[in-house]
Parts: sequence; structure tokens; C-alpha cells
Amino acid sequence: MLTERQLLILEAIIQDYTDVGRPIGSKALERQLPMHVSSATIRNEMSVLERLGLINKEHSSSGRVPSLKGYRYYVDNLVKPDTVDKQSLENIRASFGSQFFKSDEILAESAQILSKMTNYTAIAFRPESQDIFLQGFKIMPMGQQRVMVILVMSDGAVESQIFNLPKYISGEELEAMVRVINDQVSGVPINQVVEKLQESIPLLLHYVHQPRGFLDVFGRVLDKAAQDQFFIGGKLNLLNFVESGDVEQIKALYSLIDRYDDINGLINNSGENIQVKIGKELINRSLANYSLISATYDVDQHGKGLIALLGPTNMPYSKMIGLLGTLREELASRLLDYYNSYDD
Repeated sequence: MLTERQLLILEAIIQDYTDVGRPIGSKALERQLPMHVSSATIRNEMSVLERLGLINKEHSSSGRVPSLKGYRYYVDNLVKPDTVDKQSLENIRASFGSQFFKSDEILAESAQILSKMTNYTAIAFRPESQDIFLQGFKIMPMGQQRVMVILVMSDGAVESQIFNLPKYISGEELEAMVRVINDQVSGVPINQVVEKLQESIPLLLHYVHQPRGFLDVFGRVLDKAAQDQFFIGGKLNLLNFVESGDVEQIKALYSLIDRYDDINGLINNSGENIQVKIGKELINRSLANYSLISATYDVDQHGKGLIALLGPTNMPYSKMIGLLGTLREELASRLLDYYNSYDD
């Protein structure tokens, strides 16, 4: 348990390091602390904090910097979310005030807003809902056995992908299968569609001798729909905090941010309201000097989603947590407006 003075010193070191990115010494702390304390006393307290692993000494300098353990203690015990200023709130609402034709556009915009306001990398995940169902399925011939498979979801989302069909499937067989599939899966929850299609194989055998190949095509589009769950703003901002000349880290970070499984595993909020992961807690070694703040948002019967911010460990946590909390409220409100107008 830290004393009040030790807490003030730890907080001052972290805030100063966030502002200037340099170690802070006892003389500077003496001027910053709200209570009168001699520099000798401050040095003694800094020694205690160092023994506890909350701060580190850099090189031979007398200055100290926060450790990852220090940041963790700070976030868990000292951080209070800042209130977003009026101008920033107006900017967020103005950005969400545009006309959106798909829920994906709103989510993509939320990631762009957050990235522009912070100069960090922002990630927005779609709401997960059991209520989304397949509304329609169609195929557009592209010539030479190439077709575009199009799926329309009940929330307005559209997924499409181009495939080469086996030569044994004729145009008439294709049209017949589309009718059967629409009859069988329209209105079925998206997570049950593949199972329902497997039950439809006996029906499809009336039109084509090898329906499984076609169902594999359909299944791949559904897989793509399941994976296109997140939107990124400010991808390149992630590279701003790489140590100079570390080419391997740059490669690792750039590939990480494109992979659904990696991003999903990285965030893994577990339903918490607002969660902060720091350094090694992010598991991925290329993110040792990064922190991730994620927040859930709720759109009632349409499910819950996530919005997250990935930036340097020495980010201003109070400001970022406050901003993320405000943005997720505005995002949820805008999505609710969209779903209500779509249902109408």
C-alpha cells in the first residue's frame, strides 16, 4: 500500500513522462508536487517506488521513468476519466451526422474519428447479435464460369465475393440451386446458415450431382462475412512509436493489424465495460511498448460491440479513457438510430 506522498510522486512521474517523454528527477518533482517536500525526501520515496518495481532509473541519470508495473498500478488505482470538452463532443457528433447507408459505414467512421482525434490506431468491431439473419442470396454471372455470390443480411450489411464455379454446373442448375437455397436459408440466423444448408443437400441433388462443391463456395462467403467484423482507422499511426531502425517490428506490426484472428485475440475484452491492457499483457511481443484501451458499446437487441485504441504505453490514460467512453456512447446512439430507421 503506497502512502499519499508516494502516490503523488508516482502520478507526477507518469504524467510528466507522458507530456515530455523524458526521465524526471527529484528537483523537477519538488517544483511540481502540490505539497512542500524536500528533494532529499523525494529521492528516498523514489527509491521505495523503484524497489517496488513501479519506476525505473534510466542509465546514470538521476531521473526516473514509469515501468509497465507502474503504469498498471496507475491505471488501476489513480486514473479518473477526463470529461471530453465541448468542442471535441461537437466534432464527434458532426462526424456522425452524415447520412450512412450501411451500419459498416458508421463503424468505419467511428474508427476514423477516434484515430484522427488521438493520432493512434483505432479499431471498431461490429455488434455481435444472434438476431442478424440472412435476408437474401443471389448470384450474378460474370462469364467463363465466374460468378459473384452476394449475401444480404437483415442489418443491411452486404457481403460479396467472386468465384470460379466447377464446369459441371450449368446456368439452369445454378438458378435452381439459388431458388432452393433462398427457400431454405432466408430468415435463418447467420450463425445457423451453414448447418441449414447441409440439411438441404438431398434437395440440391435433384439439380446437380455434386452440390458440396457449390456449398463450399457459399460457406466461404459466410466465413468472409464472419471475419469482416472490424474496421481500422490510422493503421500507419501504429508505426510512429517503433524504435528507430527496428525493421522487424515494423513488419510484425503491419501484418498484425490486417489479420482478423490476431486482432480479435489481441482485444478479447471479455465483456468488460472499459479495459486497459499494457505491454506484455498484449501477448504479442511486437507490442511490448504499446497499450490498448477497449470499451464495449450496447445497441440493445442488436447486440454489443467493441471499440478500441492502440497506442504507446506513455499515452495520457485519463484523456484517452474519457474520449473512448464518450465515443462509444455516440457510436451506440448513431447505430440505434440507423437500425430503427432500417426497421421502419
